[in-house]
Amino acid sequence: MTPTTVLLIAIGYVAVLLGIAQWSVRRSANDDSEARFFVASQQAPWYVVAFGMIGASLSGVTFLSIPGWVRDQEWTYMQMVFGYSLGYVIVATILLPLYYKLKLTSIYRFLGTRFGDSAHKTGASFFILSRVIGASFRLFLVALVVDVLVLEPVYGGATPWTWFGFTTASILAVIYLYTKKGGMGTVIWTDTLQTACMLLAVVLTIGGILRAGDFVWMDLPEVLASTDLTQIWVTEDWRMSNHWVKHILAGMFVTIAMTGLDQDMMQKNLACRNLREAQWNMGSFTIILVGANVLFLTMGALLWMHAENINMALPQATDRLYPLIALGGSLGPALGVAFVVGLLASAFSSADSALTALTTSTCVDLLETQKMKHELASRTRRRVHLGMTVLLWIVIMAFRMVNDTSVVAALFTAANYTYGPLLGLFSVGMFTTWNPETKIIPWVCVLAPALGYGIEHMLLDLFNFSFGFALLPINGLLTALGLALISQKRLV
Repeated sequence: MTPTTVLLIAIGYVAVLLGIAQWSVRRSANDDSEARFFVASQQAPWYVVAFGMIGASLSGVTFLSIPGWVRDQEWTYMQMVFGYSLGYVIVATILLPLYYKLKLTSIYRFLGTRFGDSAHKTGASFFILSRVIGASFRLFLVALVVDVLVLEPVYGGATPWTWFGFTTASILAVIYLYTKKGGMGTVIWTDTLQTACMLLAVVLTIGGILRAGDFVWMDLPEVLASTDLTQIWVTEDWRMSNHWVKHILAGMFVTIAMTGLDQDMMQKNLACRNLREAQWNMGSFTIILVGANVLFLTMGALLWMHAENINMALPQATDRLYPLIALGGSLGPALGVAFVVGLLASAFSSADSALTALTTSTCVDLLETQKMKHELASRTRRRVHLGMTVLLWIVIMAFRMVNDTSVVAALFTAANYTYGPLLGLFSVGMFTTWNPETKIIPWVCVLAPALGYGIEHMLLDLFNFSFGFALLPINGLLTALGLALISQKRLV
């Protein structure tokens, strides 16, 4: 596939997104612009929200990294997925009722109600840090692939920083343009399209590999078994970072923190008409997400099998396996088109909702625009929206300078430290009557993950033991213990 073809596909896809944005704004033209931007005027159909959330949850990390990860980790990622499912049950039954009861636009207002303004702003600040890092990781991966597909062939070799910067700036500019008016009211509908594009690309890839080997879909279980890449459970050595107990616990707490305590994901749930529909949304989303991850892991095993069958030189960076096969021609040109569309969908699906949520939290939690006059609040929101777009671009460029690990591992490693304090704050706020000293709360939230980092590396050096992704609840526990130490009133 030529760079020109890729560029034309991208232009067509962007045109569709901008069309959906215009339609969504006209559809809710009579609604208050701020309510439409922040929570889609709480009129979003739950089934649309549920399906669209899949794209935001999967993103470019799942689309490119998880299939490549299968070579080294096989299907052990499903242990995390099972943990995710437990976490979604907790979010639906405990957190969502609280958020709807308090009629929240930003979920971090709960911390302000419970602990005071300092905790409110601390929680929002940790979310903003977490989401900026996460969204940057995801977009960085996709921008690298676009760089290889389009820029390197045109430039005739490795592209300079200016071209990479232009690529990421172009992606972010498109996202800014189609979210600046409709916000969450637009994102809900664009993410539905993008989820469909991602999943369709995966299904077509699986079908293409089966046809290339003269198999049909009914042969899929037998073909998967022959790859020897489908082990799920790790039970032998409890010190391993991907031991099943650690993965399930980590998956559960990752979901509670990165979904239930994350303004990005909860903002979509708060766009539903009522609590019951939000819970239906979460339940159906969980079922679809498990199936989607099975599809991606299935595709990963088949991609490695196909690479071996065609004697392809295996890439050192496993993230590049899927694009190399999809665009290499061995599965036909149609699959190349499906891959490019799926790649674009993965880039936009997580970044658009992240940008909207970052704007919401900054405006509502830090700047308190709800206390401003309507015209000033709207102007402030537009400026913050643009500022967050620029910030994401700066972080992506910085990440390119220091990237030395797998994108999946980097994403979850960052989450272990940035979401841990949120987990501790919400747990203490919901389940205890402790009254921590307000001014010291930010210090506890900074010191707890620093202590967790030290403990992790000490245990690794002394006993070759790693918490792995389960470090997130450890950091949450350390935060809770710190809050206990500075509390004036103990649990009754």
